[in-house]
Amino acid sequence: MAGSRSPTPEFSPLAVGVDLAPLPAYKAAATAGFDFDGHLAKPLRLHEDLTSGCGGQTWPAGMVLAKHMLRYHQKDLRESRILELGAGGGLVGLAVASGCELENPLYITDQLEMFSLMGHNIELNELQGRVKAAILNWGEALAQEIVDFQPDVILAADCVYFEPAFPLLMTTLSDLLSLCPSATIYFCFKKRRRADMQFLKKAQKAFDVAEVHDEDRPVFSRQGLFLYSFRSKTTNRTGSQIG
Repeated sequence: MAGSRSPTPEFSPLAVGVDLAPLPAYKAAATAGFDFDGHLAKPLRLHEDLTSGCGGQTWPAGMVLAKHMLRYHQKDLRESRILELGAGGGLVGLAVASGCELENPLYITDQLEMFSLMGHNIELNELQGRVKAAILNWGEALAQEIVDFQPDVILAADCVYFEPAFPLLMTTLSDLLSLCPSATIYFCFKKRRRADMQFLKKAQKAFDVAEVHDEDRPVFSRQGLFLYSFRSKTTNRTGSQIG
């Protein structure tokens, strides 16, 4: 996998004012189709249901991250071991499993409340055997199944929205990079409040953080959406970064 660091970002979340955007308006339970501007030949079907929490809704950073992975990594993830954090209904992971060439199963993970919805959406897209749903509570020890899997690509979209969970998320991100020091975390979020920037500053101290190139960046940056890669600082790497 190859690419390059993007130049100094034209739009920096650290420069955006406080309380940029409200949380999304809640939707009624429904099933929708997503082809990510034609990057999926067959639209992904996703059931959204807020009965068990706001994770059951499609959030904007998930759309950005899913489209990015489909556009730039359709073929180079073949041997990757991919895990999605805070998957909710599984939008990003299911999109990647549907549109990318993968040899390994892909894990979509969230809390127990989302487990049924993740499973429902796996079946809705006939991805049994290619996608596995698992419970992963941030801040807790990684399950043996995840330790054995050793994910080397981690997808995280819209995981920054509940400030009390930030330390738990940081712990889990650190644990995953310790488990596989060569792993890459794709981290996409929408800036909504000052605390989000505090999380990013802590991530910059803990990890090698770089903005990820995407031709749509001028558009989604103006919407307060930002896409980064996190990598371990302790691993020496050669070559350029993934774009």
